[in-house]
Formats: sequence, C-alpha cells, structure tokens
Amino acid sequence: MAEVARAEAEKIEDGTAIRLEGGPDGICVVRIGGSFYALSDRCSHANVPLSEGDVDADECTVECWKHGSTFSLLDGHPLCLPATQPVRVYEARVEGTDVVVYER
Repeated sequence: MAEVARAEAEKIEDGTAIRLEGGPDGICVVRIGGSFYALSDRCSHANVPLSEGDVDADECTVECWKHGSTFSLLDGHPLCLPATQPVRVYEARVEGTDVVVYER
C-alpha cells in the first residue's frame, strides 16, 4: 500500500475533520475518539471540501456544508440526497505519533 498523506495525530481534535494534501482531491481526515477515518476531500455532488463540513460522531458521518449530503466515514457512501455517488475511502492508521493515510 502506498502512503498518501501524514499528519500528527494530536493536531486533529476529536470530532473534527482536517484537510491533508494527497490523492487527486486532497484527503479529509476525521478523528472520532481514538479512531481516524480518511476519505476524498471533495463532495461527489458539488466540488466543495468535505473537511469543512460537520462531523457526526454518533453516526460516523461527515456532512457537506453546501447542500447537506452526509457521507459514511466507513465506506464513503452518501446517506442522503442530493449526493448519489460515494467518495473514495482511504485507510488511516496510527503509527507512532502520526496518522498515516494509505491507498486501499
């Protein structure tokens, strides 16, 4: 697996998303508790960054701020309209003090 992006884990606050450079659209990395999730940082419905949207820790989703589509952090599938196409999901692993994002 090829490394796509890396960040210091402690710099990602619980329940938030950040953008990392990498992949064709950037990487949206979300922290929920001790777990990290990574997906393409571009909504499949509109060309806006998902890393600027709201995270729902209970539902394990991120919401596109422009039109309100929510995406599963587990598989990238949209859970409501207007988005109908999934976004790419990456593997996020904690290695030492970093979160490392890999191609799946």
